[in-house]
Amino acid sequence: VQLVESGGGLVQPGGSLLLSCAASGFTFNNYPMTWYRQAPGKQRTLVAGISVSGSTTYADSVKGRFTISRDNAKNTVSLQMNSLKPEDTAVYYCGTELFLTSYWGQGTQVTVSL
Repeated sequence: VQLVESGGGLVQPGGSLLLSCAASGFTFNNYPMTWYRQAPGKQRTLVAGISVSGSTTYADSVKGRFTISRDNAKNTVSLQMNSLKPEDTAVYYCGTELFLTSYWGQGTQVTVSL
């Protein structure tokens, strides 16, 4: 299983970023996918998830601002982040679970600052 995130960077408050995660090594369309984030000194927390059928779930802190989507033809999952706030600053990880084992990418840094 390999998950490779991209798209992070530095953005001003109120700005937008699109994160992408390329998946390989497993049958992508058979598994739900998630985005987590981890700020310095804090635990990794769920940001958004998308099921095999496309149902989505979001942390309360990002509802209405972030959108998760998946492209089963390209084996990718994306996170569109709008109206970014300084408190969104974190390393963002793409993840999935196969046979009770969690897999993560290397993460991509998102920094929201003036």
